[in-house]
Amino acid sequence: MEAPGRRRFGKTGREVTAVGLGGEGVLRTYGRHAEAKAVIMEALDQGIAYFDSAKAYAGSEGYYGEVWRNRPDLRASVFQASKSARRANADAEMDLQETLQRMGVETLDLWQIHDVRSFPDIREIEGPSGALEAFVEARESGVVRHIGVTGHHDPDVLAHAVENWPVDAVMMPVNPVEEAIGGFLDRVLTAAREQGVAVIGMKVLGGSNYLVPDAGVTPEVLVRYALAREVSVAIVGCSTPAEVRALAAAGRSGPLPDDEAAALVEAFRPHARELAYYRGFR
Repeated sequence: MEAPGRRRFGKTGREVTAVGLGGEGVLRTYGRHAEAKAVIMEALDQGIAYFDSAKAYAGSEGYYGEVWRNRPDLRASVFQASKSARRANADAEMDLQETLQRMGVETLDLWQIHDVRSFPDIREIEGPSGALEAFVEARESGVVRHIGVTGHHDPDVLAHAVENWPVDAVMMPVNPVEEAIGGFLDRVLTAAREQGVAVIGMKVLGGSNYLVPDAGVTPEVLVRYALAREVSVAIVGCSTPAEVRALAAAGRSGPLPDDEAAALVEAFRPHARELAYYRGFR
């Protein structure tokens, strides 16, 4: 099976597959062990080697743990990410230990400061005894290889983190709606490029699946749109092996041509703010 293309992960010297398995879909459930395992194993079979998770994603970390404990030989070939939304140093450290235990691993490839929404969040995280200290210490100790930040509410907040924190990666929404609105795909993407920070595209299909303005706008088209926007990896949550196969196929197809991407943005423009509901617009 031909693997999806590979891309540089910022200035880390690492490479990742162009598409990755997101933490939503069946992974953000409890008690669906066989289905979750089938999705993870299909991703591996398809050559996908970037795997997303978070402590907040229901049983996601545990599902991965069941695979890595039974097949430790597979762990070395993949890029495993997870996240903590705790804002204090001690709390974040506790999250990391719990994550490693649930996943049955000794190290994470990427540990991310999760869902940064506001400047009060920023001040708490970067202040005395804030979570940023725990992330930097974890990287210095080798328990995690790289650290990152995620957000989908305020581009100015996320840009501050990219420009001022010693992060290796940023996860942000990458879809036609965001290009129509502006903020993430100009301000934050530019800052990431200038800092050499890897970009992980999330909400590639919108909040989960777009109410698309044209029936011809398929998940494959939206994934290929994200790949045309200079991301290191585009991640999508999947609920079935068939969805994983479609994601991998989109990765193999490569970026959408510029003219098609521009037309897609125009198609979404009239509906942009309502479709970007995850930003919390009032």
